[in-house]
Amino acid sequence: MKEESYELFKSADIETILQLLERELKNRNESPFWRDKVVPFSAAILSVLIPLRDADMLFSPEGYPESELTPELFFRWSDFLSLKTLAFTIQRSNEAGVLLRTKLDEDLCKKYESIDLRVLGDYLSRYTVNLENESLDFPISNYNLHQGVSNVIKSLL
Repeated sequence: MKEESYELFKSADIETILQLLERELKNRNESPFWRDKVVPFSAAILSVLIPLRDADMLFSPEGYPESELTPELFFRWSDFLSLKTLAFTIQRSNEAGVLLRTKLDEDLCKKYESIDLRVLGDYLSRYTVNLENESLDFPISNYNLHQGVSNVIKSLL
């Protein structure tokens, strides 16, 4: 399964990766509580990472260039605070027309094309993340819940 997930993250579309996660959730007979959380959370993350991957503009939560989308990079972005930061980075980049807050090559960043933030924004707003003011915090219970969701995803991949 691990090798399969590496190949999927490298080149598959969002739907294919989400189908794999759903299949694994069913095969492992995860509780409905986790099943209802894993796929939407993964969809929210991938809705931004897949377009960045396809544009060769992947970066780590610290802003460093990443050559490919791997399960490990996905998990690094699955930290709820990192995911919130990603949303604001992409929002500001969409407004500026250039990829901001990264250590990617400046010329590459100028080739940035807007990424649709609806899936990620809708997801974050359901968990009371303020999408207007980056400095406002969200409830720690939401952070803890997402640590649990990340752990379930890690066990699947």
